[in-house]
Amino acid sequence: MQRDRIAVFVVFAVNGIALGSWASRTPALATQVHASPGVFGLALLGASAGMLAAASVAGRIIERAGARVVVAGSTATTAGSMVLVGFAPTVPLLAGALLLIGASVGMLDVAMNVAAVAVERRLGRAIMPEFHAGFSFGALAGSLAAGLAAGHDWSPARHLSVAAVVAAAVLLPVLRAVPGSRPEHREQLKPGRAPIRRPVLWLLAAVALCSAIAEGASSDWSALLMTVERGVGQGAAALAFAAFQLVMALTRLAGTYAQRRFGPTRCLAAGSVLAAAGLLAAAAIPVAAAGYAGFALAGAGLAASFPMALSLAGDAGKQGGGEREIGFVTAIAYTGFLAGPPIVGGIAQVTDYGLAFGFVALVAGLILPAALGARRARNREEAAVTVES
Repeated sequence: MQRDRIAVFVVFAVNGIALGSWASRTPALATQVHASPGVFGLALLGASAGMLAAASVAGRIIERAGARVVVAGSTATTAGSMVLVGFAPTVPLLAGALLLIGASVGMLDVAMNVAAVAVERRLGRAIMPEFHAGFSFGALAGSLAAGLAAGHDWSPARHLSVAAVVAAAVLLPVLRAVPGSRPEHREQLKPGRAPIRRPVLWLLAAVALCSAIAEGASSDWSALLMTVERGVGQGAAALAFAAFQLVMALTRLAGTYAQRRFGPTRCLAAGSVLAAAGLLAAAAIPVAAAGYAGFALAGAGLAASFPMALSLAGDAGKQGGGEREIGFVTAIAYTGFLAGPPIVGGIAQVTDYGLAFGFVALVAGLILPAALGARRARNREEAAVTVES
């Protein structure tokens, strides 16, 4: 049966719809609360803090309640918090609403990836990029709708209220098919094998961390780069994020084949180079078309990073359900969402968005050494297990 595979794909898409909807309206939200780039970056810190806090405890909650229950609860909370974001009239209230949406999305992220690993294990092959393609298609749909809403002068409140209803309506028909209705029996990890003591998980977390910073910057700041530095309107600026998500989604659809054909390490290394080149082009070339092309190239390069890191983390937790391993890697990665917005906003405040995205390009390039290190650490770990047995 493919019901669980389709259901998990839809969950990823719903999460993407939520992100694409509010992230593409950052220019309007910044105007609505009368915030400068630096202050708005601090408001975005609320979402990052919520994500980090939720991801830190999500693994253990999912172990006890099951992925399906957590998916349902966190989706409902995400929809409600989207409405609050749309209506926020001041920076403190916006930061509070973003804190709530960050927490709900953080919990949803871990739960949907745990469900995805369950489907991978049933099928006996890695297909995580396919599920993350669902997220990208959802984010693309959300960003395109945001562009239409901005072009027709819809306020963030009106737009995000409609988006919240759509997201909830899309999820309801497939919720029962999401794996993890109840916790399954799992063996306890051996002493000394806790996630925090495993170098391979730290290095996979570094891959996801760099990817999160680069992807988060493209989500939160691409529209502002295009409006402030390239002089395009808000509706056209939203298309930069749309191009990023479209190419990322299409690349992720091919990611399952690429992972089987070339292996995850080669895919991660090649993606790092592409992402760095694309972000550097968007930052350095003062032409709007170069910005769109650069973000598209960055989408292709970053497509494999986060899903492959989480898939490898879930595989590293094969003694159990992988909840703690995925939660650990996700929590570390979310420090990128935590630190990224104020850093990018601070650099943009002092200099400009071009130099800010130059920094992001450098971060994307660091995925390559982290991926190589993760492969070596995994090989050492497997060799040690073989010797012990």
